[in-house]
Amino acid sequence: MTPQQEQLLQLAKAKMPYGKYEGRFLIDLPEYYLLWLKNNRLPQGKLGEQILLIYEIKLNGLEPLIRKLQK
Repeated sequence: MTPQQEQLLQLAKAKMPYGKYEGRFLIDLPEYYLLWLKNNRLPQGKLGEQILLIYEIKLNGLEPLIRKLQK
């Protein structure tokens, strides 16, 4: 498995660890919330990177790619 494939698998299983959407998969977060995090309170480290990736995936209509990996 390539590093990119591993990253996508981790992204498909990643959950929000805190806040209003605690426990939800990142892919299930509303786009407006992802945008707000991106512009105001993007977490440091891996979670911040994952949030940016999820935002880009949603923006480009690639959600089905992540949903397939969740199964």
